[in-house]
Amino acid sequence: MKHDVILRIGVKLLLPFVMLFALYVQAHGEYGPGGGFQAGVIAAGMVILYALIFGLKAARRAVPQPLLEYMMPLGVMIYAGTGLVGLAMGDNYLNYAQIAHDSVHGHEWGILLVELGVLVTVSSTMLVIFYAFAGRGGET
Repeated sequence: MKHDVILRIGVKLLLPFVMLFALYVQAHGEYGPGGGFQAGVIAAGMVILYALIFGLKAARRAVPQPLLEYMMPLGVMIYAGTGLVGLAMGDNYLNYAQIAHDSVHGHEWGILLVELGVLVTVSSTMLVIFYAFAGRGGET
């Protein structure tokens, strides 16, 4: 794809909007369809598109494998830690009412943190799977 100038420029122009859409889906998940899983898949799809156009080596330089290996458990820890805050405050697991000064803001912050944990875990897991399968073809 080194000689496909139109594809390379088009993807470079498109990638910021794909990431913006992933962030929109993440933020909108609190109020309607969408959330961490969908936003994580969109963000991983952005890196996969980058790898398809610019090569796997370029994608691994942009998002290295060791970073992804830290992101997978980090997302789980964000999710679980949000639930443990409720337990530490004497409430049920994943009851967000105690996170903020009132229960409404607590629920908003709790949902955002849980969805952030899901986004981080899903996007990093999808990319690790992609790197594993794409790396089998010989290009590393």
